[in-house]
Amino acid sequence: MEQATSRQGNLIELATFQVGEALCGMEIQQIQEINKLPQITKVPQAPQDILGILNLRGQIVTVIDLAQRLGLGATEITPQVRVIIVNTAGGKVGLLVKQIHDVVEVDLLKKEPAPVNMGGMQGRYFAGVCKQENSLIGLLHLDKVLACNEEQ
Repeated sequence: MEQATSRQGNLIELATFQVGEALCGMEIQQIQEINKLPQITKVPQAPQDILGILNLRGQIVTVIDLAQRLGLGATEITPQVRVIIVNTAGGKVGLLVKQIHDVVEVDLLKKEPAPVNMGGMQGRYFAGVCKQENSLIGLLHLDKVLACNEEQ
């Protein structure tokens, strides 16, 4: 019974995924869907981390290589890569990730500040880190990751 009370206040569900060698996560409510890598159209003179655009049921979606955005080099295209579709104020955006992992429940009270340099990644892209039994999950700050898109 006690857990049901804390669930409403401090526990959130994170979709976790691999970017480079790092385990990252974002609130599951931020995600519209997760797809295999579809046909992507390259955009001339787009920044290097913009893979291109795709047609998602009639809507144009910009696809960002999240590893490149975070400074981890390009994501190798394998059968495990996925595109996480998120809704933003400017429309839908796809985030290319190396692999999808589990949905985990984390307690926001146990969240710690993100280190300035988190495993080679820019700490400014993270809202914090959550410790799991045998791993650290970097909590992606989606607004900051996507804000770079608008600056370029």
